[in-house]
Amino acid sequence: MAAVGFSAAVTPEAPPAHVDVRGAGDALLMLHGWGTSAELFAPLIEPLLPGRQLILPDMPGFGATPPPPAPWGTAEYTSWVIALLDRLEVERCHVIGHSNGGRIAAVLAASHPARVNKVVLTGSAGVRPRHSLGYRLRVRSYKALRALAQARTAPAALRRIAQARAERRGSDDYRAATGVMRGTLVRLVNEDVTPLLPRIGAPVLLVWGDRDAETPLRDAHVMERLIPDAGLVVFEGAGHYAYLEQAQRFCRIVDVFTRPR
Repeated sequence: MAAVGFSAAVTPEAPPAHVDVRGAGDALLMLHGWGTSAELFAPLIEPLLPGRQLILPDMPGFGATPPPPAPWGTAEYTSWVIALLDRLEVERCHVIGHSNGGRIAAVLAASHPARVNKVVLTGSAGVRPRHSLGYRLRVRSYKALRALAQARTAPAALRRIAQARAERRGSDDYRAATGVMRGTLVRLVNEDVTPLLPRIGAPVLLVWGDRDAETPLRDAHVMERLIPDAGLVVFEGAGHYAYLEQAQRFCRIVDVFTRPR
């Protein structure tokens, strides 16, 4: 059994995966969120390792895994995960997904049920938010500015001004993303996975912080209602990273949930 620490192997998926594989036993795939890497799961490794094979990939475009060749959505990320599992000869696994990793985990469970045992979604993305009129007007303004910034017929100075204003109105994630990852972010955030949720046959545990401002608790209630076999555990006082803010509690719950009965 390997010692705790990130000594990752590289496997020949496209793009090639930087993935850390630990231990032996029931496979547990851990999918991180946008803008982070598998290293964020480090505090969970030692508590969850006994009796399990932990699989912690850096998702394409993050950590040490190169970006995808073109803007990806959940379908492409899911296919990449399946290719990784095939390469590792993992037929079935439990899955933990946080934030955007939860979005991909949900699509994985819905589209490849034979590969998934149980699923833990924590602060998961994928439920299209309800926005105010003011927000919708800001989005419309942003799209107009972005279109102007890309218009070849507009004067160069005007395009630069429009680009600067568009970037100020975009989200922090959008401003931080560059190249293909900016297009990937746009694709992902515009996907609503709720139509797929009733197709998830695996048992699903939802773990949410009641102070999550990124993926609010109401999203968890939507998922709990739509997923046939789902239960919700709320971490009081925790935010979007509830699994880190109350890591010991999270690991105890996951351990019980994924243990063979």
